[in-house]
Amino acid sequence: MSIHLDPDKCLACTTCVVHCPVAEATPAFLGPRMIGPAFERFRLLGIVEDDSLKYCANCKNCEIACPQNVPVATINMLARMAQCQEIPPSFRDWIVAHGEVLARGLKYFPAWLKNMGTHLSLMRTLLDWIGIHKDCPMPNFAKTAFRDHLPRLSQKGFAKSVAFFPGCYINYYDPGTGFDLVWLLNQAGYRVFVPKDFVCCGIPLISGGFEKDARDNTRTNLRVLAELNAQKIPVISACPSCRLMLTREIGEFFPELMPKEKISIDDAQSFLLKCIATGELDIKTAHNSSVNISAIYHAPCHLRAQGAGLPALELLSYFPDIAICEANAGCCGISGSYGFKKEKYAIAQSVGARLFQRITTSGRPLVASECGTCRLQIAQATKKPATHPLTLVRAALQGRPLTLG
Repeated sequence: MSIHLDPDKCLACTTCVVHCPVAEATPAFLGPRMIGPAFERFRLLGIVEDDSLKYCANCKNCEIACPQNVPVATINMLARMAQCQEIPPSFRDWIVAHGEVLARGLKYFPAWLKNMGTHLSLMRTLLDWIGIHKDCPMPNFAKTAFRDHLPRLSQKGFAKSVAFFPGCYINYYDPGTGFDLVWLLNQAGYRVFVPKDFVCCGIPLISGGFEKDARDNTRTNLRVLAELNAQKIPVISACPSCRLMLTREIGEFFPELMPKEKISIDDAQSFLLKCIATGELDIKTAHNSSVNISAIYHAPCHLRAQGAGLPALELLSYFPDIAICEANAGCCGISGSYGFKKEKYAIAQSVGARLFQRITTSGRPLVASECGTCRLQIAQATKKPATHPLTLVRAALQGRPLTLG
């Protein structure tokens, strides 16, 4: 591995264990302290990896809670990548980690055919056989990928530009959120573009143990980001996991690849808040609309791990026609691809149970969250529609009824 993180900052206080949703849900996981900093000392002695490692969801709640700022989940992911050098990941793990590769390979098939294929009972049985749970929520492919559709949008006459890192979810499954962001940034006077060389941020590859593929993607993305930063072009992301990987985790997993100049990527909601503060985005018209949106907001774990507050909740509070409350009920359980896996599906459902109950009893008809897979998990469990906060902001600013799907 390219780095070894010193486990000796750990005080064995077990705060991470108390805040670990997986340790609470199953005794099969020894807990973040034991399998992270504690077992790291045994790894240095060459002792065989503990099987419990596979249950770490990389949700980062241990790191959020740690009073010593020990990167517990990162230690676990580094160990997982090292383990996968000895024991190659399964075909199932390759599939769930390489969503972008699969989506590109299926590009020339119509969306209806791809979606029918992934939802047919026969296909779900086959997926279950290879280890993808037959009841896990499956995203629907969009008719046109966001990056393919973006050049068709009329964005003429804008003096300022902003680069957008769409991530795999918005690009292939949820381009509508991307369109909402483009519209909002156009209102602030920015033309939006996506550099053609951007690839998957790499966090699914890290979680799956595919170090080489993650490293290759990192090299590509860092090169593009460095060029944009050198040109003083702002870069934004609407996915917390992508931004976490690109702004922090690259330095933890592949420090030798980091450029001397700091890479800057803004959260999309934070960027819009700056636009409001500078007067670039005028929201006065929203005070005269009558949209009347009532929603409950779920903060993704990877957003909280960045320690940058809740910018989406702050942004939504600017609009009087959006009645928003925070769920504040922990992890949804899916953790990227974790909840798709057959042996972890029940764990993921148990982890998310508290959140599902909070949403169900809130009386709010709609759920807002920045994370695409969180929205999948929540929508399936609660039967309530879930959308990105940017969609609510656009609806309020345009004064138009909210349409989902």
